[in-house]
Amino acid sequence: MNKLQEFIKSEYQPLKTNPALKTDFRVGDVVKIHQMIKEITTTKKNVSKTAKKALEKTGGGDKGPVERIQVFEGVVIAKKHGAEPGASFTVRKIASGGVAVEKIYPLYSPTLKKIEVVSRPKVRQAKLYYLRDRVGKAARRAGLGVAVEQPEETIIPESETVEKE
Repeated sequence: MNKLQEFIKSEYQPLKTNPALKTDFRVGDVVKIHQMIKEITTTKKNVSKTAKKALEKTGGGDKGPVERIQVFEGVVIAKKHGAEPGASFTVRKIASGGVAVEKIYPLYSPTLKKIEVVSRPKVRQAKLYYLRDRVGKAARRAGLGVAVEQPEETIIPESETVEKE
């Protein structure tokens, strides 16, 4: 193994423990991506509203980077390169005014904090690029699916447990 391959493997191993990777999502799923955003500012005047709230919570000063979590919700239209270090996935959403926004996320990015699956429709294709041609209601209809049920932990009261004799 050469030095470049060793470097890539050493950088790739810690990223496997990223909590975002524990989510099993597929093409066609509607997902919420929680991404860490760093805003580098010089004064409080040119900071977004959410960054100002983050500054107030942490008691930060006027200068320095402000970290906050930004949520992007949309349909996964493509996943590329499986689980290797260069893997990525594309998420598409219809923003206000009917304008579509697509973002490509690296799967092993340290800025991804959480990926939530909102719904999981039945999809029969590996890439959903045909959604780019859909406009308005047709695009939303293609992205609709059945809500994913989160597993609930059932707690059995001690009075209902049966003792074996």
